[in-house]
Amino acid sequence: MKKIAIFPGSFDPFTKGHEDIVLRSLALFDEVIVAIGINSSKVRYLPVEIMVERIEYTFRDYPQVRVATFSGLTAIFAKQNDASFLVRGLRNTTDFEYENTIAQANRYVFDQLETVFLITSPALAAISSTIVRDLHRHGQNVDAFLPYHLE
Repeated sequence: MKKIAIFPGSFDPFTKGHEDIVLRSLALFDEVIVAIGINSSKVRYLPVEIMVERIEYTFRDYPQVRVATFSGLTAIFAKQNDASFLVRGLRNTTDFEYENTIAQANRYVFDQLETVFLITSPALAAISSTIVRDLHRHGQNVDAFLPYHLE
């Protein structure tokens, strides 16, 4: 049976830290779906279409990575895509506390879903989408934090 994992997030924007988690996930899973969650009540900094395009470009040499968008519960999206695993990156213990609660809720919704936590590579642990957005919003070049160029 094919091992499919979902790497869900808002990815606003998708950073080198996210890229690292996807690339490391490929050693564990046959397919990784980078799943961009759409929340109609949340205003994005970057349009989702741009993120899809940038992420697809980032993984153009990796046919086992695909990009999708979804709305609703992550666990339902996983079930609809025959994924038995969720991948989450952890930068610190605060991330763990938050992600552990979500993992329990996802398991309640879809009891065949396992969450796999990967510890962020030390060189990338300080990168967050929030910080990148704030720097970019104030005119700073953020190319050092992203696997693609952002105007």
